[in-house]
Amino acid sequence: MGTAVERGSEFWRFSLALYGRDGIPAACVALQDAHGLDVNLMLFALWLASNGRLVTSADLAAADAAVGDWRREAVIPLRGVRRFLKEAPAALDEAGVAALRARVKAVELESERLQQEALFALRPLDGWGVPADPRDAGPANMQACAQAVGASFAAQPRNVILGGYQALIAATP
Repeated sequence: MGTAVERGSEFWRFSLALYGRDGIPAACVALQDAHGLDVNLMLFALWLASNGRLVTSADLAAADAAVGDWRREAVIPLRGVRRFLKEAPAALDEAGVAALRARVKAVELESERLQQEALFALRPLDGWGVPADPRDAGPANMQACAQAVGASFAAQPRNVILGGYQALIAATP
């Protein structure tokens, strides 16, 4: 069966590599909590950029619409349960709640991977946007993502994410 990394697409592997960089998880959660941002959509925009594709907010809105039901009905509820279980209610066994939280976290991660695989499969890479230099496409696609969700991303988390993105693409042969 393999691990989630082995089962995942190149988009999933890109996401894990970016999300694993210092400061990225907190910056993503900050944008998610402040704007209701689907982090997977933003990661998709950045993955497309890393492959030299410049997309529009309409491209990303269409991608978001394709996976919106899944996010609302699976990913977000699982995230809510995981966050609720962060601190065990006083009447429950702390170790048991921690073990349950770990299992819920694994299921939540798998739901995120399935959402990313759906985004990855929507159309061929060259069917997204127009060709562009990945260094320029990253910030532009991040802005398109903000526009797609009707937000203006705060500079600090946006810059942390774009810094991690730039470092990742610079390190990729």
